[in-house]
Amino acid sequence: MNILIKDIAAAVWKDGSCVVEKKTICIQGDMITGMDSIPEGFVPDKVIEGKDRLLIPGLVNSHTHAYMSVFRNLADDLSFDDWLFKSIMPIEDRLTGEDAYWGASLSILEMIRTGTTCFADMHMHINETTRAVEESGIRAVIARGLSGGSEDESGIRRLKEAIDEMENYRDCARISFMFGPHAPYSCAPEYLEQVIGKARENNVGIHIHLSESENEIHNMQRERGCTPIELMERIGLFDIPVLAAHCVQLTDSDMDILARRGVSVAINPKSNMKLGNGFARVPEMLERGINVCLGTDGAASNNALNLVGEMNAAALAYKGSTRNAQSVSAAQVFAAATRNGAKGLGLGSVTGTIEVGKKADLSILDLNNPQMRPKRNLISALSYSANGSEVDTVIINGRIIMENRELLTIDEEQVYYNIGKICDKLGITGGNENEQY
Repeated sequence: MNILIKDIAAAVWKDGSCVVEKKTICIQGDMITGMDSIPEGFVPDKVIEGKDRLLIPGLVNSHTHAYMSVFRNLADDLSFDDWLFKSIMPIEDRLTGEDAYWGASLSILEMIRTGTTCFADMHMHINETTRAVEESGIRAVIARGLSGGSEDESGIRRLKEAIDEMENYRDCARISFMFGPHAPYSCAPEYLEQVIGKARENNVGIHIHLSESENEIHNMQRERGCTPIELMERIGLFDIPVLAAHCVQLTDSDMDILARRGVSVAINPKSNMKLGNGFARVPEMLERGINVCLGTDGAASNNALNLVGEMNAAALAYKGSTRNAQSVSAAQVFAAATRNGAKGLGLGSVTGTIEVGKKADLSILDLNNPQMRPKRNLISALSYSANGSEVDTVIINGRIIMENRELLTIDEEQVYYNIGKICDKLGITGGNENEQY
């Protein structure tokens, strides 16, 4: 389909800064082929009027566990270790692949509704999140979660599953892959070395949790006499592209390593605050030139996958925690949620900005909302005023996925019904049969 987006305020990069300018955008097939000038022979099948609208690159959620939306509001106000090991993991072990599919579908539904067009996911059930991605039309970088030791049968099985999944979806242009070793505390160094070798063989990057909690740091120092970042440097993890989630507990030396090795860091402010893990040292990361991306984490710890809300949290958290009103600007947060995220996912040439030659992954916001008036400094408004409900239309890979707030690829009621059935089966609140409201 050829789409013409006519006379719209658009967030574009110009001379190193993100600015809002009036643009006319031409989309042919899956690609942006014109900005301001109409390609020869271009005839639109659909025209979208830009009056009172804002066009932004589709948001990139750089760290999720999409299947975990089933656990939303289930284990709140707990310490990180109690939340993970005592509450979430025991129930997580009871999930089936079909449960994970519906959990991922619910997360994707929420992400599309709030302007996300691409996400990086770490999951447990082979093919289930990828199936939800393929059916919904969203773009994703998938990593099968890995854990274990080099001689551990389950660890070897998980690694094989990850490779099989890559093969199963090799023909879907919207789906790409990373390997997903969970964390240094759940993967033995020898196992991580195996994963690194497979990543090299398959020419893909690695998505891993690093330095998330204080206990993780203390245990690593006690057991190995180094930080998780130092251990990863020692075993060669950073010899290939790495997307490191969280990185809350970093030393100055850790940040120097990440900067020198070109590691992308996916911060998750709401999840880290909610679990009491603290604040990633984003101002210092930015000063060192580290590519800082923005993620939500899973709905079990956030409890949302709304990247607009995450932008708000990031823009405010660092000002409050550093007592510096100029710390981490709205423009830097917007870059983390778009351009930087695409780079961290290995998709910098594909998505993340509005440019001729990039895929048409775009979100359109309705400015006829009280929180968006007056229409002044719309980049700031995205972090300080917007809440995600303004997203009106979403285009992914040149296909209209949501129009006038109506989702065109996902049956919402079917998703809600099946999520309710899963909750009933697991004996957790929010199911169809035990509905309280």
